Amino acid sequence: MDKKDEQSQSRSEEKHISICDVMKGDTSEIIQKLESNIPTLVQNYSDLYTAYLHMFDDLFGTCYMAEKEFFDKLNIDQVTLKEIKRNSDMIKNYCLNNIDMTAKFFDFYVQMRISAVKSFDAYAHTMMDSYAKMLSQFNQSMNLSK
Repeated sequence: MDKKDEQSQSRSEEKHISICDVMKGDTSEIIQKLESNIPTLVQNYSDLYTAYLHMFDDLFGTCYMAEKEFFDKLNIDQVTLKEIKRNSDMIKNYCLNNIDMTAKFFDFYVQMRISAVKSFDAYAHTMMDSYAKMLSQFNQSMNLSK
């Protein structure tokens, strides 16, 4: 084979592109890029949420300092203050329990979704295997009929 034939053959091989290769390759590249950004995205939202929580904590701290003297001068009855504290403790415990339940719910929810994705993935692989076998048998029958 001369040099021109080799160059022509290598060009035709370079030009041959499979739509499946294009779709799989490009899709995989996009998914890998998204996956590589997940830690940064989660950290950024965590930092943002933490900043909000610290802002609210500072806000209540500032209100405490500004209003403590005012409320101390009111000489509110200790029985009333103890009742306010008891109510505040009940609300606080309710909030803390809800935070714990929500965190557990979210953990279970994520595990359930992961399980569903894995189940669908296994199902899709089974269906693709069946499809590939059926397509292969169809191609063989087409070749026999020729």
